[in-house]
Order: sequence, then structure tokens, then C-alpha cells
Amino acid sequence: MNDEPLRTAPATDDRPPARGAGLLVVAVYVIFALSASARAGVQLVRDASEAPLAYGLSAFAAVVYVVAAVGLAHNGRRMRRLAWTAVSIELAGVLVVGILSFIAPELFPRDTVWSRFGSGYAYVPLALPVLGLIWLWRSSPGRVARASAA
Repeated sequence: MNDEPLRTAPATDDRPPARGAGLLVVAVYVIFALSASARAGVQLVRDASEAPLAYGLSAFAAVVYVVAAVGLAHNGRRMRRLAWTAVSIELAGVLVVGILSFIAPELFPRDTVWSRFGSGYAYVPLALPVLGLIWLWRSSPGRVARASAA
């Protein structure tokens, strides 16, 4: 009898990166990550005292877009969880800030990416997390495996 521990090769994820619709979703997230980061950076450097809540939320939105883009671009289990979390936070943020920007406009003397549900960005900030969540669900490895086995 051999007392050596059983050694196995580490698991690897050999699935290809996002293609087609998934690549488009990732690309839009990257564009929003860059634009929101640039906008928040300029706002915070130039006029931080003018609207600290609005500009702080713009910076937060930029971070969420970056995290979502990274999570969506990878197929691993942890990255998919990260993407689910980031995109869900994004949807909650755009809904909460969108509602608050209408019922308490004094909180937002300047627009954020999510003000009025993203009206300054043609409502893409409202549609993007919905598309991201749909993509995450549709591309779920477990769901895809179950669908192909049936």
C-alpha cells in the first residue's frame, strides 16, 4: 500500500473568453468605466466642494463599472460572482439615485452618471445592468450545461 498523497493536476478553465453579445456587453462596460472615471476625476479635482455627493457617486459608479467590466470579461466562478455583485449594485444604484434625483433634486445639484436614470447618457446606465444581468444568466455555465444535456 502506498502512503503518498494523491496528487491531481490543478483545475483549469479552458472556456473561451466572451464573444459576440458578451463581448459587446463587456465593451460597453469598458467605455462607461473610462468615461465615468474621467468625468468623476475632473469633477472631484475641479469642483469637489460644489456637489460632493453627486461627484462622489460618479466616482463610485466608475469603480462599479470597472469591477463589472473585469468580472464580465472573465469566465471563472469568482469573476462571475464579482460580476453578478457589481452589476446588481449598479442596477440598485441607478434605480435609487434615479428616484432620488426626481423626488429630492436638492441632493444632486449636479448630475451623476445615474441621475434621472442616466438620462444624460441616453438611459444607457439604466439599460446596461439589465443587459449585464441577462447576459450573466444566459451565459451561466451551469445553465448552459443543463440546457445542452436536455
